[in-house]
Amino acid sequence: MLELEVIERETRANPDAAVIWLHGLGASGHDFEPVIPELGLPDDAAIRFIFPHAPVMPVTINGGVAMPAWYDIKAMDIDRVVDTEQLCASSDAVGRLIDREIERGIASERIIVAGFSQGGAVAYQLGLSYPKTLAGVLGLSTYFATADTLMPSEANRQTPIRIYHGQFDPVVPEQLGRRSAEQLSQLGYAVEYGTFPMDHSVCLEEITEIGRFFGERLSL
Repeated sequence: MLELEVIERETRANPDAAVIWLHGLGASGHDFEPVIPELGLPDDAAIRFIFPHAPVMPVTINGGVAMPAWYDIKAMDIDRVVDTEQLCASSDAVGRLIDREIERGIASERIIVAGFSQGGAVAYQLGLSYPKTLAGVLGLSTYFATADTLMPSEANRQTPIRIYHGQFDPVVPEQLGRRSAEQLSQLGYAVEYGTFPMDHSVCLEEITEIGRFFGERLSL
């Protein structure tokens, strides 16, 4: 069973909400840690941010070199040939982090799952299959890798999904972001999609919008 190491940061003592934020290929849990002060959250917001580290594994598209990855990517064509078994194993491992937050006293309805690139694909899988209602799902510069295999949870049929993508992304083309939004909408999910003039990254304007999304979903 995959157990993840994590970084935890709390905006105030005794948090009553949580955000689990997954990094992209080759990065680490430290990747989005500096974003917290830029989100523009209210001073009295008590949120526990959890940044897991992906396991280290060989990645086919990088010549089999081992690096932090949520799953193997076997081909970089527009449809992304990925190891869905590994992706689902990562989803299950992050799901246990949600379980732990619930055990620590945070209601599932006050937990958001977010992910960038590879992490976003895991966030979709987890957020839409988790058996208890979540506050929201955030996909950043990502794609819906398990659109054909997802077993949706009725508990999250109404969970809002926010997607942001760079217009000039050379790694995950914006076409994949739009396709994800369309696929999710066709499945009946409430999806909002936005773009920014950037590449495979995040920008300050986007971070501000992410902060607004967190505020809306957590009633801050």
